[in-house]
Amino acid sequence: MGAFASFGGKLENRLQWDSDLKPLQPKSHSSSVYKNLCLVSAIFAFSVGLTIGILIPLVYLRAPDIKNQTKPSVITPLIANSAAIRTIFLNNSYGYKNESKFPTVSFVENFSGGEKTDETHIEDGIYWGKDVEAALPEGYKDKNHNVWGDYVKKAVGIKMESGCGRMQNRLVTFQDGLKGCVRYRQNTDQIQGELFSFYLAKILRLPNLAPSAVGIVDLKQPLWQNLRNEIASAQWNSNRPIVLTQFISNLNSANIPEVFKPIERHLNKYDVLNMTKSELVDEENLIRKLVELAQWSDLIIFDYLTANLDRIVNNLYNYQWNANIMDAPAHNLAKKTDSELLVFLDNESGLLHGYRLLKKYEIYHSILLENLCIFRRQTADRIRKLKQKGNIGQLLREMFERQNSESVKDILPTIPDKSVKILNERIDKVYNQISKCESVFSNT
Repeated sequence: MGAFASFGGKLENRLQWDSDLKPLQPKSHSSSVYKNLCLVSAIFAFSVGLTIGILIPLVYLRAPDIKNQTKPSVITPLIANSAAIRTIFLNNSYGYKNESKFPTVSFVENFSGGEKTDETHIEDGIYWGKDVEAALPEGYKDKNHNVWGDYVKKAVGIKMESGCGRMQNRLVTFQDGLKGCVRYRQNTDQIQGELFSFYLAKILRLPNLAPSAVGIVDLKQPLWQNLRNEIASAQWNSNRPIVLTQFISNLNSANIPEVFKPIERHLNKYDVLNMTKSELVDEENLIRKLVELAQWSDLIIFDYLTANLDRIVNNLYNYQWNANIMDAPAHNLAKKTDSELLVFLDNESGLLHGYRLLKKYEIYHSILLENLCIFRRQTADRIRKLKQKGNIGQLLREMFERQNSESVKDILPTIPDKSVKILNERIDKVYNQISKCESVFSNT
């Protein structure tokens, strides 16, 4: 028999052994150990549960960041269809492959060891060749714009009738037989959009916009004094700004090229190579086709910069409901039958109205730009210069001040600062697209 003494020196308890020499624990000690074990188990279970409870939401919340790179987290009919449209255009047969700086096209690798690209029609991998540039129609240049501006100041209208597109637009005939289209709008920003889009095209040296000039509905001026009854019938108000554009005859509708429809989806130097390899295409028809595509490359850049809603974006937006819409003629785009010139019509949504709706339509604006990798060299050079100097707002405002009378400037505001800021951002995006294409497709 032994004794267990406390640290106080008193005999507190005794351990007794039975005949089989098995220890018999005191009841009070057994109860204390049991309680301690329960407490430890409870703390352990609580800790594990708390840890799991924290980790699971963290993992769950991080997951959408990855998923959202390819699809939206909130699915609505419009967003879902917008994503589908982008997928249709971007997930082409060549497929993008992620790289550290810019995406590349797996199709490039297929050509890297074998066939060479067509350097006759494409230069430096991303520019239209000299043969294509030489075949481009002259279009409308500064001399044409200056002649029209001077003519409008002295023109005398003798007839005004419905025509030239929207309901309140009118076709005006002048005393020498020439004609012009008058754009009248209740909203001043649509007149601003038309005018400053025209100025931007001049800065970019795009020859595809008809000569235009801004004026005021003033019955005392020679232009309007013979048209009082027609103006009253059109329900025009006096002292309102208008844009008067040279009337262009011999226009046909223009369709979207196959390379920009969902079944094809892109334009790069290998697409041009595929066109040259076709046995059914002779050189003359090929050049004609490339000339049209060269003008489309300018159109895509121009419409992206201005955020024009009334042209190809209209087709892309309606594609979610009508899969055949891409086969229909492009809105507000025409082709001259005598020169193959594409004419960019009705740009009133540019730079102001279109910018206010970017949140809804930006996906459609960017689809074609992101899939374009061939440019006119002079257009790319202008974009680089505008990017470097950051002076597009100054250029537009100087043009507005120089080309318009004080009476026009009293009624029609210049381009807003907010629009200039957005335009500079979009110039940066076009510049980045050109740089991306250069890194992927350049021959140097």
